[in-house]
Amino acid sequence: MFSPAVFGISNSGVNLAIDLIILFLVVIWLAMVYWTYADARRRIADPMLIGCATAASLFPFVGTLVYMIVRPPEYLDDVRERELEIQAAEARLAELGYHLCPHCDFEVEKDFLRCPNCMRKLRDPCPSCGKPLDPSWKICPFCEADLGAGAPAPRRTRRRRDGLVDRPVSGTGFPETSPAPAGAPRTTPATYAPTQAERSGPPE
Repeated sequence: MFSPAVFGISNSGVNLAIDLIILFLVVIWLAMVYWTYADARRRIADPMLIGCATAASLFPFVGTLVYMIVRPPEYLDDVRERELEIQAAEARLAELGYHLCPHCDFEVEKDFLRCPNCMRKLRDPCPSCGKPLDPSWKICPFCEADLGAGAPAPRRTRRRRDGLVDRPVSGTGFPETSPAPAGAPRTTPATYAPTQAERSGPPE
């Protein structure tokens, strides 16, 4: 054991008390080193930082005190539990149809096309049925309309003066002649009509 003769003390009772105090301080120091290591494992995910905290605690009492000041405030298990609770809450809100605007965090519904607070555009309407669509969708899940290309423009028909209807033929640039629909007024092409003088013949 450590001899207190350097202090000029030769009493055996005092020497025993000093030895017990020194032993107590050594046990406390080793316990603080172990506590720092165990606490760092529960609060820090990086093994290198855990080793640095344990090495700092080897400085008697001072290293552990510094670690207690700079250590993370939460345990890793508490952080994971809070993240799971947040995910569960978000899932419940999604089932209830509760959504937030990504621009202003205003409460909106899933079928809103614009945010009523900031007027930002949230979704695009389907060109066929008008239902709100997600920008990443390729087809409309409600009416199965293709969203990759816009709807083709309606072809215009032209009615001829002779009562036939010209329609463009697919694949060619020439019109196709078809009979006029039932009920439409039919016109006949103009014909040559002789005059009264021509019908009566040349004068005698």
